[in-house]
Amino acid sequence: MAIIHYWLINMRGGEKVLESLCEIYPHADIYTHVYDPNNISSTIKKHQIKTTFIQALPNSRRWYQNYLPLMPFALWLLNLKKYDLVISLESGPSKGVRVNPLAVHICCCFTPMRYVWDLFDEYFQGASLLKKIAMILLIKPLRIWDKASAKGVTQFVAIAEIVKSRIRKTYDRDAVIIYPPVDIDGFNISPVVDDFYLLFGQLVSYKKPRLAIEAFNQSGRRLVVIGQGELLDDLKKIAKPNIQFLGRLSDAEIKRYLSTCKALVFPGLEDFGIVPVEVMASGRPVIAFAEGGALDTVVSGKTGVFFKEQTVNALNEAIDWFESHQEQFNSMDIKEWTKKFSKENFKKQFQAFASQLLQNSKMAK
Repeated sequence: MAIIHYWLINMRGGEKVLESLCEIYPHADIYTHVYDPNNISSTIKKHQIKTTFIQALPNSRRWYQNYLPLMPFALWLLNLKKYDLVISLESGPSKGVRVNPLAVHICCCFTPMRYVWDLFDEYFQGASLLKKIAMILLIKPLRIWDKASAKGVTQFVAIAEIVKSRIRKTYDRDAVIIYPPVDIDGFNISPVVDDFYLLFGQLVSYKKPRLAIEAFNQSGRRLVVIGQGELLDDLKKIAKPNIQFLGRLSDAEIKRYLSTCKALVFPGLEDFGIVPVEVMASGRPVIAFAEGGALDTVVSGKTGVFFKEQTVNALNEAIDWFESHQEQFNSMDIKEWTKKFSKENFKKQFQAFASQLLQNSKMAK
């Protein structure tokens, strides 16, 4: 079997899914556009990893996203017809490979490519004029290719309801939901909870960190910010003294803050959102915008609180409500809820799903 991942540059959510698939299928070959072994886990590196010609292009490990228009052709050059099972992991180009017509091709879709479909402005707002013009010219052919390549997929797997809806809208295909793996057992409940809220993640526009900063500027509550990103300096300039920026921390330090915060503030819209699940695995609730993957992972009044508008008032009202109802949030119950998102559960569901598709394929032959 073969697994195709868009690029292997760091270990984020998509790579964690790949890591679990590597544990299910220890002999699978891995294909990717660009590979940096210095930033990839030993579990993945045990596999044979093959790259497309994008790897050989100038400074590919840094500029890989600039080579996006070439990736469909790079995928077409791959000949995967010897494999019975092909799994493509999609949020960058990966599913457009040539496979055996009798093979099973599962596309585990984190989301249809958002910079091609619905988040162009957010992804390219800081780009040069030349780059924006190039992408505007290329976006139509990339969309045509993206839809065409979906026809070669036997079955789509979505990581959340919102992604399932996007797959239906973009490709006119149905999808089965299998939640991505989270290391639930790697997080512990703290006996002590401190008097601060937590904002954790990349400080980029679509995650709406400015909304959190403005809300806590207004309320005066204590907010701890963990993470880096293009908005860090601007956010520091507008933040009042009750807001503390810690930058990048070690895993051990991050886990300590996850387990001792009053609650996580999650103001953006994400396809799934692993951080809220990690916080809940630490026994702490989440105050989340009521759209996207948070609707799959957070239970209102039990594991967190929702706010329906991305406004300062709506966020602060949700925090007010939380503070007046804190007694109904039980750390053990919150952690228990997260077991459905465990790594073991993902592996069990995905393996059973793939095995059934393979069995159906053999019967059809």
